[in-house]
Amino acid sequence: MQMLSHLNCYNIILGSQSPRREGLLRGLNIPFEIKVIDVEETYPSQLVGVDIPMYLAEKKANAYLELMDDNTLLITADTIVWHEGKVFGKPKDKADATRMLKSLSGKTHQVITGVCISSLSRRKTFHVISEVRFARLLPVEIEYYLNNFEPYDKAGAYGVQEWIGYIGVEHIEGSYFNVMGLPIQRLYSELKRWKNN
Repeated sequence: MQMLSHLNCYNIILGSQSPRREGLLRGLNIPFEIKVIDVEETYPSQLVGVDIPMYLAEKKANAYLELMDDNTLLITADTIVWHEGKVFGKPKDKADATRMLKSLSGKTHQVITGVCISSLSRRKTFHVISEVRFARLLPVEIEYYLNNFEPYDKAGAYGVQEWIGYIGVEHIEGSYFNVMGLPIQRLYSELKRWKNN
């Protein structure tokens, strides 16, 4: 028996170049393909918190409209770190990554992912929030992480599944997989209900 078999009528597209999102979606054991369209991750300055990744997930979905037909089901997502009233996206360079990690050190922040599920006839956008508390990071630990891992494609300059997550993350309230970049349990629940929308 195949779960989500009601989606077999669709060609499912993951609109993301994130290997973490690809791996998590593969875990649902449904067929899909990856198509990447570069979308500038800019947003109106008045947006705050959850509105930012939801806006960007929909902005990414809009970029695929010309590629879609009646049998296409598209999944797009965007993840931010929200900390002390500011958005931490992907760091521009090592100095920016260092600044982010120093700011997160010893404090709790939010990881917010917006997800957009689209067909030509309907759209569902939702968000998931996880609270992450970091231990106090030593400057040498931040330096080691930045020199040996790849933080530059990750919101907040860290991957929870990497070394920094092992030694730094004291507590997570909410979805761990959301912190990785895709709240897969919530996505599965929404896909289960898709036929009833």
